[in-house]
Amino acid sequence: MLKLEPPYKDDAGNRLPVLLDIAPDGTRAYEPEVDPQKSLAERLRRVFAERGVDFFERNNGHIAALAAADEEQDSAPDAEPTSDAAAGPMTPDDLYKMRVEVLPQLFTALGEMTHAKELLTVLLSSAPPLASASTISATTVTKPPPIVSVQAFNAQLTIGGKDEALRKAASVFRSAAESMERGRIRGERYWVDALKIRRANWGLIPAPLPFGSATGKGADKTSKDFLISYGLEESSPIFRRRAVGRMPTYESPSEPLVFPYRQNMRLFISVSKVSDAGKQVQSQNTMPAADVSSLDGALRAAQQEIVEQEIFSLLVKEAGSLPTASARVSERLIVIGAAQAVELKFELLDADSLPAEAPAVSHAKCDFIYYALQALLLRMHGYVKRQRLGTAGIFRVPGAAEASQPPLLLRPVIDLLQYEVFCGRIKAEIHAMLGALTAVGIPSTLRFEPIGGTGFGLVDLIDKNDDKAIGGEAVLRIDNRHTVRLTFRSPSSLTAHLSQATLTISSITQLRQLLGDEVERCLLQRICEVGSELCEEVGGTWFIDLSRCVGRWEGCVLNFRIFVKDSAIHCAAFRLGKSGLKQGDALTYSTQLNVPLLAWAEGTIRTALMEP
Repeated sequence: MLKLEPPYKDDAGNRLPVLLDIAPDGTRAYEPEVDPQKSLAERLRRVFAERGVDFFERNNGHIAALAAADEEQDSAPDAEPTSDAAAGPMTPDDLYKMRVEVLPQLFTALGEMTHAKELLTVLLSSAPPLASASTISATTVTKPPPIVSVQAFNAQLTIGGKDEALRKAASVFRSAAESMERGRIRGERYWVDALKIRRANWGLIPAPLPFGSATGKGADKTSKDFLISYGLEESSPIFRRRAVGRMPTYESPSEPLVFPYRQNMRLFISVSKVSDAGKQVQSQNTMPAADVSSLDGALRAAQQEIVEQEIFSLLVKEAGSLPTASARVSERLIVIGAAQAVELKFELLDADSLPAEAPAVSHAKCDFIYYALQALLLRMHGYVKRQRLGTAGIFRVPGAAEASQPPLLLRPVIDLLQYEVFCGRIKAEIHAMLGALTAVGIPSTLRFEPIGGTGFGLVDLIDKNDDKAIGGEAVLRIDNRHTVRLTFRSPSSLTAHLSQATLTISSITQLRQLLGDEVERCLLQRICEVGSELCEEVGGTWFIDLSRCVGRWEGCVLNFRIFVKDSAIHCAAFRLGKSGLKQGDALTYSTQLNVPLLAWAEGTIRTALMEP
């Protein structure tokens, strides 16, 4: 195995100096070489300087005592066998032990004697006869070299062992270098990602101290890391604590950020409505897939989820106190009967189990509700911030009522849905009356605007916390002369602006009656004008008496009555001559005659003028 120790000498045998420091200019400082004699002299000098000049004289008695104690300890084991031997004869066990100890020594001595005897015999037999007995010559014996195959095998063993050791050492160095490179790259990416997150205006907060850190007085409480806060500023503490993330340090997950408290739940909104034809019409919000491959995309997706969860928690609180709607609330589901035949549903679903988008399903309404809830949430946060900053340093009387009520989140959405249904019913009634006028040949136009103003004004109404509500108007123009103007405000406020008065309408029946009365009055006025033009030569007089139009001239009285029934306009005419009302003099108009109403009225007046 290759030893991983620093070398002390180079290939030439020279000592390698020990490097202590490298100066900024590149100069190297080495450890000075120490002379052993000077080092020993320095140590002896320190002994006399620290212990005194008479150190050895003072310790002679102690050293002699220690030597005497050692001699006594050495002599004590020798005296014990004598006492033991004098105690009595040896037992067979003692004899066996002595034999075991002595026999190996005797055999060793026998071998040495035999070797010496053989050596002397060889020397005496190989010596020349004339040489002196005291002369002994030396012979050098060398080990014969191994054969070539053995040398090759030994070289292979040596090279193989060194190669394996070098490979192991190289793998250790390679793994260490790769680990260091990964750590360097991870550190660089960590700070680059931190700068990108800060440049995108995401909040960075100090991370809490690790578990078990010292928190006493004088301890270092400086945070060694930071967290990413992506929650809204004025959210409740429970959601701000959950809206934190961190960048991976040692682990390498598939996502660029780690969210320890993320629940992966999305808000699903659906509205179901029964149409006039009796079919179920459903709408749901769109949920596009978020791009989590980038840092900003991952933070936006996590922030969207935490905002939706906060919205759902506020909806749960408000659902139980709705004045104009009923609600069923569970842990992850809210079902609200918002209006007639309209059901609003809020549901928290796992991100992996979102329903597929059907091609025939509308998304506009639910998308508007989804983004309106976010705007209302920001309005609520703005109110909380103004209250927090406006009351700083102001003493409040306990139990005093707040100057303004906090804005609601669910109530405006319910009002909008109810307003939509309300506008639909109003439009249906006005369209029915418009169709009736068109059927009798009266030119009429309708301008219906359920939401007045611009889109910016609508956003301001949602954003500002005031008493203003969304409103619109409808203008029905009859015969290009008479105008009926209706204004409405959410959720179900309707006002009629007439020439003689301004009325508040509280039911559809009242609206139907109002439209019928206005149409009746307008048509009677028009018939009165036609009669005045035709009876100008005979000196006739035309006027409106309550709900009828009366025309008088010499020898004749002609009455017209108009009534609206089942979205149809009917007219009846009665002629009273000198002999009274005769059978057959009552004429009735209906759309089955395929004649305009004014033309029929003109013909009836001309017929009455020609009769005696």
